[in-house]
Amino acid sequence: MSKHIKATAEAGKEFYLKFLQNGEAIVMLNLLKFKSKADYTGLELLKPKEEITGEEAYKLYTNNTLDGLKRIGSEILFYGESKNFLIGPNSEKWDVVLLVKHQSVQSFIEFAKSKVYLNNVGHRTAGLEDSRLLPTTEITNYI
Repeated sequence: MSKHIKATAEAGKEFYLKFLQNGEAIVMLNLLKFKSKADYTGLELLKPKEEITGEEAYKLYTNNTLDGLKRIGSEILFYGESKNFLIGPNSEKWDVVLLVKHQSVQSFIEFAKSKVYLNNVGHRTAGLEDSRLLPTTEITNYI
């Protein structure tokens, strides 16, 4: 199974073009798998003095960026533990499911370009073994 930590340029462009048009709020579904030990190779300036777990590194990322996220009107809707799919491949096991709501694709991009994000995203990289990020929009006339 391929590991996915960062979006490809092609996926980023497709996301931007698709969601920019509708201007609606987006909810990002994050599936997160943590490393047992955070790997700060190439990120020595961020590396804590003591060895930490991947989950602890991700928590540093979250704690350090949460105010910046809130400042642009985004919010964490859900953060929960997960393990095995009820329906899905046994080969994929995720530690955490995270839902983050952004007011628009512009606010998501604004956050991704912010100093607070750029100064802390290394903790995310150090902590994650694998991840998935699925942008979604609400279907209001479904029911």
